[in-house]
Amino acid sequence: MSWSMADIPDQSGRVAVVTGANRGLGLATATALAGKGAHVVMAARDRSRAGAALAHLHAAHPGASAEIVELDLGSLASVERAAGQILAAHSRIDLLINNAGVMATPPGRTADGFETQLGVNHLGHWALTSHLLPAVVRTRDARVVTLTSSAQHNGRRLDPYPRGGEYDRWRAYDDSKLANRHFAQGLDRRFRAAGLTATALTAYPGFSRTDLFAHLTDAAGLRGMLLDVTRRVGMPVERGVLSQLRAATDPRAVGGVMYAPRWSAVGPPVRRRLVRPGTDRAIRVLWALSRRLTGLDVDVTRAVART
Repeated sequence: MSWSMADIPDQSGRVAVVTGANRGLGLATATALAGKGAHVVMAARDRSRAGAALAHLHAAHPGASAEIVELDLGSLASVERAAGQILAAHSRIDLLINNAGVMATPPGRTADGFETQLGVNHLGHWALTSHLLPAVVRTRDARVVTLTSSAQHNGRRLDPYPRGGEYDRWRAYDDSKLANRHFAQGLDRRFRAAGLTATALTAYPGFSRTDLFAHLTDAAGLRGMLLDVTRRVGMPVERGVLSQLRAATDPRAVGGVMYAPRWSAVGPPVRRRLVRPGTDRAIRVLWALSRRLTGLDVDVTRAVART
């Protein structure tokens, strides 16, 4: 049986933080959750776009509860400010949906000197999760959902710098999406080890027609062909968003898995196991690298002790 938005349970009384909530999958996620009764924190870098997104949400669901928090995942200082604002207003976080991301960007660095895609897609969310962790662990049945991509299968290593001195935008993207996957798996293991009811999952939206790759007019080769197919026949956002919504709200969802379209690129969201040789070591490397680069830790045991 296909899973749809009609299957989202009542979310009244729950607090959901959604990154990149000003457009695309993030806006669709925020709108769906608010429509089911959740209070949604719309975390977004562009405040003017976020304002328009909030208006869209209220037009769809008059009276829905939502707020905007300015968040630039490419700046650790901005992440800390945003997290402080969220924690000051909310003692609990039921859903943290690490949705925002960039893809195949030109060579660049974040405000803290990280390669842009690793910095925004992984390290920014690592820092946000670190700051919000106390509110997550004190909330029964909290969930952290991190978006990944089929590109994670091409990821090979977690390195903050380009390979061989030459920047390859697709390899950088692949590696950042692999980091997203291992982050979710590692976090869920830590939740279980601490005896918590919190879970962490990943979601893959398949071929969804978002503006994530609208600027990639010069993509060539197989990637270019896939992008062209996605632009023409990919799923609309309203269907692509179902994977992350199911991961976030399905009462039967379990931690450490991924929700993705049934037929890999398209279709209704289904649960998939994440199996990859070397995962244990990759998670250890990811935690060590992320701690070293950001100066922050995602330490579930310490967060529990501080609550």
